[in-house]
Amino acid sequence: MATDLIEVQINDPSPSAIDRAARAIIRGQVVGVPTDALYVLVADAFSLHAAGKVFAAKGRESVRSLPLAINDTLMAEDLAKELDSRFHILSRHFWPGPLTMIVPAAAKVPLKVTGNTGRLALRHTDSQVLNAIIEKVGQAVIATSANISGSPTISSGIELFAAMDGRVDLVLDGGICNGPGSTTVDITGPYWRVIKEGAIAERDIAERLQTN
Repeated sequence: MATDLIEVQINDPSPSAIDRAARAIIRGQVVGVPTDALYVLVADAFSLHAAGKVFAAKGRESVRSLPLAINDTLMAEDLAKELDSRFHILSRHFWPGPLTMIVPAAAKVPLKVTGNTGRLALRHTDSQVLNAIIEKVGQAVIATSANISGSPTISSGIELFAAMDGRVDLVLDGGICNGPGSTTVDITGPYWRVIKEGAIAERDIAERLQTN
């Protein structure tokens, strides 16, 4: 397949670019999108076919989960089996922003998307482009780092196009996108733990959870 490339303004995305991306996602296609931190591959979160295309595009093992992007906490409540006070404390203080939370997945989430773990990584980014796409699609979307597995993170639309031409259907080119990566915290167990530290320090998470 040929990969299409269109320009988008990160802080003021045109309705036509958002509509083009949303229509592609609804059709089961994979779209490269700039966010507040890096480029991500976006696809329908409830389509096994689309999830398979994302795994294939990245060359990623299907036993690994695919993070989902949402644009409000109501979506999180719909996608999670349960959410405790830790989720609400952290989402209130750090969303939208560079924090990914791992929660128990609801039955409606395809097991393939969770990497057969039954757990789900959720993030509400501070990206106008991605949030507008979610709004247009009307549901959460897969949003995983746009790179070949094992390769460095991609920081520009042109770089993404060159690396994944023929692997994805559309790239929204928003120029350079190299903000600090997301911090990932697992709150599925009785004790929370940071899986990957990024823009938000572990001590900041600890402070919030200890003072509430």
